[in-house]
Amino acid sequence: MRITVDQDKCCGSGGCVLAAPDVFDQRDEDGVVVLLTPEPTQDQFRAVQGAAAACPSSAIALDGE
Repeated sequence: MRITVDQDKCCGSGGCVLAAPDVFDQRDEDGVVVLLTPEPTQDQFRAVQGAAAACPSSAIALDGE
């Protein structure tokens, strides 16, 4: 699986960081998502799926699910 994020869409809710803190972070100045791991491990798969599904602005895209 490969992850992409659209920082222009991000509203800074932080749900992705709560769901998958090893994969996502937020910028200190505005809370916009920062992708730490574009290709997460299988162990992180469910957490990343949950983060993408819960994103209120649909800023997270998953390829190769």
